[in-house]
Amino acid sequence: MGRLASRLSLLVITLAFLGPFLWVQPGANLDAQVTWQFSLKNFSAVLTWETTILPVINSIVISAGTAVLTLVVAALAAYPLSRYQLRYKRNFMLTLLFSTGLPLTAIIVPVYSMFFRFNLYGSVPAMILFLAASSLPFAIWLMKNFMDGVPVSLEEAAWVDGAGWVQSLTRVVGPLMAPGIAVVGIFVFVGQWGNFFAPFVLLDTPEKAPAAVTIYTFFSQYGQVAYGELAAFSVIYTAPAVILYVAVNKYLAGSFNLGGAVKG
Repeated sequence: MGRLASRLSLLVITLAFLGPFLWVQPGANLDAQVTWQFSLKNFSAVLTWETTILPVINSIVISAGTAVLTLVVAALAAYPLSRYQLRYKRNFMLTLLFSTGLPLTAIIVPVYSMFFRFNLYGSVPAMILFLAASSLPFAIWLMKNFMDGVPVSLEEAAWVDGAGWVQSLTRVVGPLMAPGIAVVGIFVFVGQWGNFFAPFVLLDTPEKAPAAVTIYTFFSQYGQVAYGELAAFSVIYTAPAVILYVAVNKYLAGSFNLGGAVKG
């Protein structure tokens, strides 16, 4: 019964995600109907440089840049929290946990003012720095928990051979917690892939806007919506995140395998 319930739940979720395909048909409107008419008209209409290709490239640059920067800083911050007995470690971890619940809308106004004061408004690298900073609290928390699963005795063996903490982190801890690093990276990437509010406020031109902001252009100021083109764009927009998950799903399923790492 439990297996049947889980499969029914997955079926309902799958049908919900397949919903946009009902609107891909030509002449789509508010009423979505199942049709056997096959056409790529809506896809050809949105597959242009300005509408889809450039925004998707911008999304990849912003999301990947944020994920890489967050992973590097989170790993360097999580290492002493996992390996050393710090005096205020508990208070720092609780502060990180509190920061994860801070909504972006609560800080976007002072961030917007700061960007204008330092002439950073419209700067993609500056926005990546801001997005990485907003992703760090939860990334550090996750990274520290994954790092705790790597036995310290493995590092001690490396220290005996003359390795420093940098070599220990990059050559011992990093490879062993690679699934955890992948989890944090995917979490940050997907989170920023769907981020609409920050790029909409902090970027000044449509040429720099990611795909999450481009969706807004399918809604006219008179309340009209291009449902068919919007559905086709949504399918293209979700494809990179789905492909990324499918590509690393088998790798993540292996998780940690440290059973015999400390024997002998």
